[in-house]
Amino acid sequence: MWIAKIKYKHDCILGNRCEKFKINLQSVILSIFKDKGKIITSSMHHLIGNTKEIEKFIKDLKKDKNVIKVERKKNAFFLLEKAKVKAIKFYTPKIIFIKPVLIDDKGHETWEIGSWEKEELSKFIKLVRNQIKDFKLLKFINSKIDDVFFPKLMPNLTLKQQEVIELAIREGYYTHPRKTNLRKLSKILGLSLSTYQQHLRIAENKLMPNLFSYI
Repeated sequence: MWIAKIKYKHDCILGNRCEKFKINLQSVILSIFKDKGKIITSSMHHLIGNTKEIEKFIKDLKKDKNVIKVERKKNAFFLLEKAKVKAIKFYTPKIIFIKPVLIDDKGHETWEIGSWEKEELSKFIKLVRNQIKDFKLLKFINSKIDDVFFPKLMPNLTLKQQEVIELAIREGYYTHPRKTNLRKLSKILGLSLSTYQQHLRIAENKLMPNLFSYI
């Protein structure tokens, strides 16, 4: 399969707010269609960032004239939006998303996509590059897929459990070698070490069985 990884930045209701409120998003595109000259996109998103800034992000997003519908549950939300210009408008059923779209706190989107047909992927890249100036092709190879995102319902973490585990990931607690420790992480959130450890342990206990269960 042909695999491409692209990174770009454009005028986007999500990317603009990620940059404004210093939020990161993991996004899954659900459907795309056209209506009266507009591109309509439905998508699911997971918010990663400071709790107060997340609240500001959602409040500000709801005011945008291009938002048709927003439904939120904790740090995840469903979005139905309209736009005149979006890279996704060049998407075809011959292209698959290998991983979730990532939008960072500088407003850049990173896509990892694949297709059995090199020409299909090349055409998509060319169209997006011509549409968006701030565009980078990070990878374009013919390779076996070694890691594919498979959407699955995640356990019902509390907001505090989400916050402590997302902070641990961002600060490098799970890297090798570790870039931080639990004492430093607890200070960032203003929690005692024992309280942080308890929230993290519960979150890990909820996540691990879900990640490795095949039933």
